[in-house]
Amino acid sequence: MTGKRAVVAGSRAELAELVADKFVVRVRKSVKRQGVANVVLTGGSVARDVHRAISAHPDRDSVDWSAVHFWWGDERYLPAGDAERNEQQATEDMLESLAVPASHIHRMPAQIAGVSVDVAAAHYAEELASLAPEGALWPAFDIVFAGVGPDGHVLSVFPGFPQASLSTRAVVGVDNSPKPPSQRITMSIPLANSAQRVWLVASGSDKASAIGLALAGAHTPEVPAAGLRGTQSTKVFIDAELAAGVAEDLVERQRFWSADDERADYIPNALR
Repeated sequence: MTGKRAVVAGSRAELAELVADKFVVRVRKSVKRQGVANVVLTGGSVARDVHRAISAHPDRDSVDWSAVHFWWGDERYLPAGDAERNEQQATEDMLESLAVPASHIHRMPAQIAGVSVDVAAAHYAEELASLAPEGALWPAFDIVFAGVGPDGHVLSVFPGFPQASLSTRAVVGVDNSPKPPSQRITMSIPLANSAQRVWLVASGSDKASAIGLALAGAHTPEVPAAGLRGTQSTKVFIDAELAAGVAEDLVERQRFWSADDERADYIPNALR
């Protein structure tokens, strides 16, 4: 697997459109080649922009969405229907507009009185295992999306927390998140890294230090974003404002591609 490549879009809006283009092309190709695709979604404001761009994409209906399974990398452990849940936002922004069977939308458990976040995490691990191909522990993920926090956290894996050093468990509960709400469920970094492609998506100058350290290969327990990497490729999609703030002594500039470079390398003419 090659090192992380940063792809720089001119604006946050262009960033969302570029990622949506790539997503439609990649999922369509995976379904045609394999008959099925597994995608892991994330939350956050940039993710919402991407989800809306996918929903509005002119080639959206060229994908056989009945063959796509959607999972979540992390979730706020809140009651079902809460507007702050990642799955609630993704449903409103994208999934309701796609012809995805309800059984293919694998939401992380909602908060239920008397059920601990650790038990809920174990239930999600069981659901993942139940849909693994024969001989595998988990589904074969085609794409894992992840946002990046200013502190370098990804999913709900925070710097200095035990989840950042986890090497065995697939899904874990978080009881004391530094970002509210305090209880969350998260995939572990090793599980996310089983995906063919990991796409980190971030916007804004406040993420520049975290992205620079992630690209430079910082120590994962200190900068969890540095530990995410796909088995085939790892892309870090950012906007120009963020890219301008990345310290030049951290990352070689040749690892930065423009959105046009990325389109020329990957996206067919019909989707430019």
